[in-house]
Amino acid sequence: MTEVYSVSQVNTYIKNLFVRDSLLGYLSVRGEVSGCKYHTSGHIYFTLKDASGQLGCVMFASLRKGLAFRLTDGMSVVVRGRISIYERDGRYQLYANEILKEGTGDLYAQFERLKERLAAEGLFDKEHKKPVPAFPNTIGIVTAATGAAIHDILTISARRNPYVQLILCPAQVQGEGAAAAIVRGIRRLAALGPDVIIVGRGGGSAEDLWAFNEEIVARAIYDCPVPIISAVGHETDFTIADFAADLRAPTPSAAAELAVNDVSLLEGTLVDLHSSLLKSMQRKIADCRSRLGGLAMQLKYTSPAYQLEQQRLKLADMQTRLSMLFRQRLVLARKETALLAERMKAASPLEKLTSGYSYLADEEGHMVNSITKTAPGRIIVASVTDGEITAEVKEVRKINRNR
Repeated sequence: MTEVYSVSQVNTYIKNLFVRDSLLGYLSVRGEVSGCKYHTSGHIYFTLKDASGQLGCVMFASLRKGLAFRLTDGMSVVVRGRISIYERDGRYQLYANEILKEGTGDLYAQFERLKERLAAEGLFDKEHKKPVPAFPNTIGIVTAATGAAIHDILTISARRNPYVQLILCPAQVQGEGAAAAIVRGIRRLAALGPDVIIVGRGGGSAEDLWAFNEEIVARAIYDCPVPIISAVGHETDFTIADFAADLRAPTPSAAAELAVNDVSLLEGTLVDLHSSLLKSMQRKIADCRSRLGGLAMQLKYTSPAYQLEQQRLKLADMQTRLSMLFRQRLVLARKETALLAERMKAASPLEKLTSGYSYLADEEGHMVNSITKTAPGRIIVASVTDGEITAEVKEVRKINRNR
């Protein structure tokens, strides 16, 4: 009966075959770099290829310190290391100990020549770049109908703004005929007149992305009247389409974020603006009311009616004060009059008559206050408190009052 082995046993056996082979234990392999990826762990994963084959390679992070340059697609290099199998995947690969830069590969040289020629023609000049609208209503997409690129664009667009209309023009993005398919997609969408077009695909090797390095694609992008966002591969991948496009996005997901503004943020901004505008209006209304109140007061104070009322109040106040002064003056005058009356009363001859004095006058009514004013035989009238006494003078004599 034939013995049955596990997958791990078979992979271990094959690995031992590689280990025992002296040629595979240390060798140098020349080829062109393709699909180079710098992993977050520090390892470098890439493929060496030539005209008829390819070989997977890895350089561990611990050996990268001996690499004096950054490995990129299209480089022609010599890799020194050993061939072994990765048992988990059952895949053999070249484990690089040293990488020597030999030159640029054919694809890279072709890329540089086309880039320089189109740049000289002005296809990449900034003055030819069309602005991408901030809030597009319709977005055209040229990419494969299936795959991560269209899935990412649809997901991000729906999340950021579900009201944006997306028009997909499916196109072959890899292999023979891909460049022509991309050009047809761009022209069909341009005829529909969307606000912006996204052209791109997900990551891959240099060969996988090569359709976006074709001259016909670059010229179709340049001639398109609609702004185009190029989104090819990963962040480190650059294509001719990226230089010709109006805007480059590092990935299809980033292209969706650049093309579709987050409506929730816009709504939040509108709410903030509405609140700010409302507060500004309220402040303005309050200021206007305050100013209007001030003007109303000024108008009130300067109006003839107000001035007349003030004069009336002033007149009434003056009248009150005058009346008060008059009463005070009247009281004072009464006091003064009473005092004068008392004085007059004290000086009145009639008042003296009540004290036993009398008033003497001759027949003509002239006062007789001296013996020289009368003579014996004349008639005098003596006024007393209750009447008059008429008498005839019998005798007058002078009395010295100084003794």
